[in-house]
Amino acid sequence: MNSTPANQLRLTQPNKAVRIGERKAVRVKRAQDVIEVIAWSIIMTMLVMFLLDGGLKGVTDLPSALGAISRLTSLLGTALLLILLLLVARVPWIDKFYGHDGATVVHKRLGKPVLYLIVAHFLASLVQYSITNAKDIGTTLWWFITDVQDMLIATVGLALMIVVVLTSINFTRRKMSYEAWFFVHLTSYVSVALAVPHIFTAGSDVAGKPVQTTIWVALYLFVFLNILWFRVIIPIRKSFRKRLVLAQTVRESSDTVSLYLTGKHLEKIEAVSGQFYFLRVLTPSQWWRPHPFSISAAPNGEYLRFTIGDRGDDTKLMQNIKPGTSIAIEGPYGLFTEERRTKEKVVLIASGIGIPPIRTLAESMAARPGDITVIYRVRNEADASLLSEIQEICRRREFPLHVIAGPRANKNSWLNDDGSNTPDVARLTVMAPHVSEADVYICGPEAWTHSVIKTVRKAGTPVDNIHSEEYAW
Repeated sequence: MNSTPANQLRLTQPNKAVRIGERKAVRVKRAQDVIEVIAWSIIMTMLVMFLLDGGLKGVTDLPSALGAISRLTSLLGTALLLILLLLVARVPWIDKFYGHDGATVVHKRLGKPVLYLIVAHFLASLVQYSITNAKDIGTTLWWFITDVQDMLIATVGLALMIVVVLTSINFTRRKMSYEAWFFVHLTSYVSVALAVPHIFTAGSDVAGKPVQTTIWVALYLFVFLNILWFRVIIPIRKSFRKRLVLAQTVRESSDTVSLYLTGKHLEKIEAVSGQFYFLRVLTPSQWWRPHPFSISAAPNGEYLRFTIGDRGDDTKLMQNIKPGTSIAIEGPYGLFTEERRTKEKVVLIASGIGIPPIRTLAESMAARPGDITVIYRVRNEADASLLSEIQEICRRREFPLHVIAGPRANKNSWLNDDGSNTPDVARLTVMAPHVSEADVYICGPEAWTHSVIKTVRKAGTPVDNIHSEEYAW
């Protein structure tokens, strides 16, 4: 199918007004401070519980020192593990202030410390009992997993956790498809579930202690209910109510296709321009594998549109879905929206398949003629996704549009080779003279985005006014 001609493009009405000013950013930072204080308070509570329970008083020799290390690392590691799980529960009160990618970045940073603490807890316990019982490590380990209540499943949980963390390391993750990574990371919930019983039956800091037991039960229930509600119940309920199906596919370029979804109650859709959803194609082979995609047209109450590039794995399959196929959605997510805008002037910069959220922002942002500048980096204009639409939007709204086509000027440049050898920052300030006093929204491949951010920073734009969002995993 061919895309709708630009002269027939029906646009939604842009936002009439937007609140700008630095106070918006200050409110977000204050909310982040509150969330972080709560997180640190949980960690400090664990430390205080350990000390009040005589965690250091009984240290007189190596076995008792190892016992103290085992207890402390267990408390801290488990608390951090619950925080780690909550960060990827896609809960609105975290996503609203950190964004999905921001929460995922912190989640990944916590992965190694959590693993180190849990492994230290396991090894300290193993060596402590080995010394106390005058047995070798192998014999003690066998005793652990065969005779100590719930230790076998806890050991299996530890093994699964090690696998999850190893597959999260950058060089490992780059070699895995999204589907493989997603399947492996489902086991993280299994690993936590397997570790829970031994905490309450064998953990000296919890077992038989009503106050500590109450605190830990409350923490586990809070995290579990957030995951259950926001990752399972809400998506199922939304999908059941909206009953989305693929109405049609439209070929946008040689490697991109737009999916038009229709269903019920689309006038009540919560998404705003710049946000994304996780899509699940409800077929026997794909229903369990969600993929993140930005909406590529501002919600209009009639359909939801997603423009998907062929990037291997399931994206190629998703381009060939048959009309009538049911689609489940999770979301919306993300902070790549006008809500983060604090300046009157805006620069929107996209590359390749990064154009969908930029296109929706250009369509919906409150602005006068000339307030918004759009820069679209493409391989070639003849095969650029949604180019005719962004051209028509900019024509109607009187926004400057710069389409940058062709090979890169050099390996460090995000712009094309125009034969002038002019630095990227100089070319950017010519295209967007107000860039240092604007909000800048950037969407494209990860390495390209980082290159653009460096240039924008050199042009004088404060870091708080630079907005980019990655589908982190």
